[in-house]
Amino acid sequence: QRTLPPLNAVRAFEAAARLGSFVAASQELHVTQPAIGRHVKVLEDNLGTSLFARTPRGVVLTTTGQQYYEQVSAALQ
Repeated sequence: QRTLPPLNAVRAFEAAARLGSFVAASQELHVTQPAIGRHVKVLEDNLGTSLFARTPRGVVLTTTGQQYYEQVSAALQ
């Protein structure tokens, strides 16, 4: 049985992917930046894959992350 990931985790991921930043996502969603990181980690654990590559300059979507973002952003519209 497959369960859906938590909606807050999906929303945090969508905002971070769209804005290209956990900080910007935290400001938009009115939560702390570590909370965005935790939500994304929960989602990555739920999906069993990395959605972002962490770099010194911030986060960049992985190929899988980009594909997931396209599906999620359409679903959240």
